[in-house]
Amino acid sequence: MTAGTSGTGIRHEVRAGVSRITLDRPEALNALTPGLRDRVIELLADASADPDIRAVVLTGTGRGFCAGADLRGGGAAGGERVAGSRAAGEQVPGERVAGDVARILRLGAQRLVAAVLDCEKPVLAAVNGTAAGLGAHLAFACDLVLAAESARFIEVFVRRGLVPDGGGAYLLPRLVGPQRAKELMFFGDALRAADAERLGLVNRVVPDEELAGTAEEWAARLAAGPTRALALAKQLVNASLDGDRTAAFAAEAAAQEINMTTADAQEGVAAFVARRDAEFRGR
Repeated sequence: MTAGTSGTGIRHEVRAGVSRITLDRPEALNALTPGLRDRVIELLADASADPDIRAVVLTGTGRGFCAGADLRGGGAAGGERVAGSRAAGEQVPGERVAGDVARILRLGAQRLVAAVLDCEKPVLAAVNGTAAGLGAHLAFACDLVLAAESARFIEVFVRRGLVPDGGGAYLLPRLVGPQRAKELMFFGDALRAADAERLGLVNRVVPDEELAGTAEEWAARLAAGPTRALALAKQLVNASLDGDRTAAFAAEAAAQEINMTTADAQEGVAAFVARRDAEFRGR
């Protein structure tokens, strides 16, 4: 199946079982407007629901992967309005009701990061350039992260006098530990791709000209895998960081019970017995 769409700020293509989501606002380093953010959420939900989609690649065009929420376009907590009779995105200078900011974060940045974490297909970030603020958290929420050598990761919130949002205080300590997370958040220094790899934020760093090809290779491998088993493994790993051993073991047993009913699991066992390569179909 091959399908492609394009629109303001985003390009989307489904090919060979892979949903490719490309942020396409290079003039703004792919900063997320509310509409663009919601479109990414929608495409991730579509990927979960479509059995023919077996992996997702998220990347950007130009020098930036994603510069975070579009502060100039009404995408920040202080600008985007969702309360009362005003349309989302309308700015009302000087006017704010208690609860507005928390509501905007729940419905916006947090919903985006949750959509990546909850996607039932493996999500691969191909970070082509700067990933700042929410853009960095968008990458860190992905299951696998490839980064070009020129990529940079910046916890930019402190530079604006803001608290990290978009799940940053949830994601970073789980990836690098609390001390490193605080260092990144407190100073807001740009982190080179090689240092991000050393800290465990990135799976692999590749030369800029090899990023697209490596992402294609990894996505093809994911799309050829036992899709439901990967989804269940993803859920187990994500949940394991929040619960105790008893809960983790119970979830593992339940996941294995569910997975053994899939055609891919039966194919995998049959292939092992027959001493041949398994041919998974994502069912």
